Amino acid sequence: MSEEKESSSATVVLAFLSGAAIGAIAALMFAPQSGEETQRKLRGIAKKAGKELRGVTGKAEGVWEDVVEQGREFLKDKQPILSEAFEAGRKAMRHARARATGKKRK
Repeated sequence: MSEEKESSSATVVLAFLSGAAIGAIAALMFAPQSGEETQRKLRGIAKKAGKELRGVTGKAEGVWEDVVEQGREFLKDKQPILSEAFEAGRKAMRHARARATGKKRK
């Protein structure tokens, strides 16, 4: 549940930043100021958006690493059960094959 909230929060932040950047660019393009001043403002906005995006990316990376680690732990915990199930399936297959060919096997 916590992972869903973090992922949802990251999505909301990313959507907000994207909308803010697009709105800021549109406002600057239609504002009555010099090209040099507009470029300076755009660079500032781009730097700020880049910093915030790196922060969101870092959070997403952390969440991904947690999910991968949880998957590893799950498989590690369930490995004995999976091995037993695999061996039972193998024995059942041998038994069925032996019955089909008329041979007796252990």
